[in-house]
Formats: sequence, C-alpha cells, structure tokens
Amino acid sequence: MMERKVHLSTVNPFITCYICKGYLVDSTTITECLHTFCKSCIVKYLEEKNNCPKCDIEIHQSYPLNYISFDRTMQDIVYKLVPNLQEREKQCMQEFYKKRGLPVPNNVGLDDNNTEGNKAPSQEQQEDEDHHRSDEQVNICLECRTPNLKNLKRRFLRVSSQATITHLKKFVALKLYNSISKFKEVDILCNEEILGKDHTLKFVAVTRWRSKDTPLLLHYRQRVADL
Repeated sequence: MMERKVHLSTVNPFITCYICKGYLVDSTTITECLHTFCKSCIVKYLEEKNNCPKCDIEIHQSYPLNYISFDRTMQDIVYKLVPNLQEREKQCMQEFYKKRGLPVPNNVGLDDNNTEGNKAPSQEQQEDEDHHRSDEQVNICLECRTPNLKNLKRRFLRVSSQATITHLKKFVALKLYNSISKFKEVDILCNEEILGKDHTLKFVAVTRWRSKDTPLLLHYRQRVADL
C-alpha cells in the first residue's frame, strides 16, 4: 500500500490554539463543546469570561474552570506531528524556572526513556486526570417521557454530583439524535418540573428529590416550544 505524505500546514488548524495561534501546549479541552486550547491560554481567558472563545457556548455560569480537562491524546498527537516541539517546550520551562531562581519540577526536562520519568503517577496527578471520578457520585435513572422518542439502552448512570443538567441533555441528544448540538431540543424533568440547565445533580437531589430512595429518577422529552 502506498503511503501518502501530508504537509504539516494541512493539519495546522487542528493542532493550534485558537487564542494564541501557536501549537497546542498542555492541551486542555472544554468538556461542553470539546474545543481545545493551550492550558495557560484558556485558564487566563476563563478568569474573566465563562464562554468558549471559539464557539461562544456558555461553559458554566459560575464555575467554567471546573469543566476543562487536560487532553493527553491531543498533546501526544501534537508532539508527534511537530518536530522538536516537546524538546523546545522543556527547554523554555527550564529557563523560566532558572531565571526566577525557582526549583525546576521533576517532570521538566526528563527524557522519555529516563526511568524516573516512567514512574507511576502520584496520587495528585491521578486525581487531576480522573475526570471527576473522585467527586461525590449520584445514581440516576433516565426514562423517556413521550412516545415519540425512543428509550435509552442504558437508563441507569452513575455520574459526578457536579455534572449539570446540560451534561445530561447532551448525553441524551447524542444517544437519540447522534448529535450533541441538538441538546437544546431536549428537556430534563424531575417530579414533572423542567430543570434548569445549570442545576447540578447534587442540587437536584437535595432540592427536588430530597430524601427519596436512589436512584434519582429523571425524565427526558422533546422540548416543548415556547408559546
């Protein structure tokens, strides 16, 4: 089979940061829309705003920084595609710490083949990368409320108590319509009440479900158009 060479310029739009226009470093992805930026760029941006700088979707009204996560797969792809980028970044980080008289962290400047660099991640690193698995968990049951929509094959879920109703709407939209972008066409209800998009599951469990037995029973339906 013949190999096809692809110019780096062809994939540049997919591996560069929308904010700084440079190659992605410490790739960090917004969980709401899956757009990826440099960690330093998106963290600085979200200190003052709560929307995605690329698609303008609201990440979270109050805590947008809770809904971004390190994207190791994307960063590995960037380092493999761009020659010497990883080495240059390590060198820049070493110079940054040395100029300020600060100790260089152990994970800066280590070779990939160095045995110290292959040690198992620390507990703190594991917690940072556990995708909210260390959060308080909530058991929920998602059932269809209308006959014009199909039932989910997987009705019972165990998710972070910090997950919002918007997360559930996107999950349902993906399963029903095969498109996250249609999440606005879905309503989530508890005890016949439509839930706000920014409500966390913990808030719903405490204020709507109260002390009822688990799992938390939620219903989904096609959004009712405003009159």
